[in-house]
Amino acid sequence: MMISRSVPPVCLNRAGLIPAPLDNPTPPLPHLEDHPVPSRQDPPDPQPPAGSGTTNSQGQEHSGSALIEQLALESRQFDGTGADPERNCWLVVHRHHHGVLPSEYDIREIPEDLYLAVLAARRASEPAY
Repeated sequence: MMISRSVPPVCLNRAGLIPAPLDNPTPPLPHLEDHPVPSRQDPPDPQPPAGSGTTNSQGQEHSGSALIEQLALESRQFDGTGADPERNCWLVVHRHHHGVLPSEYDIREIPEDLYLAVLAARRASEPAY
């Protein structure tokens, strides 16, 4: 007496058990062939405004020396947590650009030209020892 096997045979590969290839593979469903999946398109990069400076997340331009001086002054507020001018200027530029202080592992970019201008203004206003 012969027992018919209704389960397809399996084979072993590195990923584990997978069904063995069938002699007659199932044809694709016709309704899926008629409607191809659209490809994903990335949105276009935003264009900088017509002004000479860059903008923060609220759309405010930051190219004026008054803003740079204000941010340099604000960076001194963080001297209580550590008198590191580079860190403190980064904190105020991040807050200006994104609207919030950075979190512990924040990797969002800030405008480097603004950061360097604020750092230079802060160093220029420090007393020489």
